[in-house]
Amino acid sequence: MTEAAQVAAGRPARLPGWFVILWRNRKCRIGLVMLLVFVALAVLAPWITPYGPREDDYPPSIGPVAEHWLGTTARGEDVLSQLIHGARTSLLVGLAAGVLSTVIALAVGLTAGYLRGLVDEVLSFFTNVALVVPVLPLMVTLAAYAPVKGLWLIIFVISVTGWAYGARIKRSQIITLRTRDYITAAKFAGDSTARIIVREIMPNMTSLIVVGFMGACLGAIGGEAGLAFLGLGDPQTTSWGTMLNQANNGGAMLTGQWAWLVAPGLAFAALMTALTLINFGVDALSNPHLRED
Repeated sequence: MTEAAQVAAGRPARLPGWFVILWRNRKCRIGLVMLLVFVALAVLAPWITPYGPREDDYPPSIGPVAEHWLGTTARGEDVLSQLIHGARTSLLVGLAAGVLSTVIALAVGLTAGYLRGLVDEVLSFFTNVALVVPVLPLMVTLAAYAPVKGLWLIIFVISVTGWAYGARIKRSQIITLRTRDYITAAKFAGDSTARIIVREIMPNMTSLIVVGFMGACLGAIGGEAGLAFLGLGDPQTTSWGTMLNQANNGGAMLTGQWAWLVAPGLAFAALMTALTLINFGVDALSNPHLRED
C-alpha cells in the first residue's frame, strides 16, 4: 500500500528509517526543532519583520521599547529586524560553504585514499600544507586584499580554507574500506574506479560525510561572523557578525543598548548549539549503540 493510501485509510505513512533514528534521539530532536525555527525565521523574514533591516527613519540609540522590542542602532535601524534577517545570511553561508568544503574534501580525500602511489602523495602533500597553514590569518588576508567584496567572497574564502581536515579524515576512512571483500569483488567484476567509489564506498561513509558537512557548516557560520566582526565582511549585508561589529563601533554597552550587542551573540550561539545537537543523532545513524529507544 502506498503512503497516500495509508493516509487515506487512516493509518500514518511510514517514516524513513534515518528520520526515525534522528527523531528518537532527544538531543537531536531538540536541535532539529531549533534549526527549524531558524529556517522558518529566515524564509519568512520579509513578512514577519516589523521594519526593513536598512530603514533608518527611527530614533537612534534607544533601548527596548514597545515599537522596537530590541531597540535601535546608532543609525536608527531596528535591531529585531536586523536580527531576523541576519539568520538568512548565516544559514546561506553555512549551507553554501558547508557544501563546497564537503565536496572539495570528498574529491581530494576519496581520490587520495583509493589511488595509492603518486596521486596519493601529491594530494596528501597539498592537504598537509593546507593543514599547517594558519587558517585565520589566511582568511583575513584573502578577505582583506581581494579585489571584490561581497557575501560570495566570504563563502569562497571559508570554503578554500576549510576542506583539509575533512579530506584527511575521509582519506583515512577509505584506506580501511578499499581492501574489503566487496570492493575486491567489484574490481573483478570490471567496475570502473569512479563507479566503485560512488556506488560501493561512499554509501558506507554516509554518516562520516554528514558529520563532516555539519562541522563545515559550523565552521563556516563562525568564520563569517568572525570576518564580519573584524570589519572584513560586506557592509551592505545584514548578518550577526556585522551587527556585532556595528554595536562594538557604536559603543552599545556605553549607551546602554545591551540588546544590540547581546541578541546577535545569543542567536549565533543558539544556531551553533542546534547544529551540535543534531550531530548526536547523526552519530547514532552509524553507531547502533548510541541509538535511543
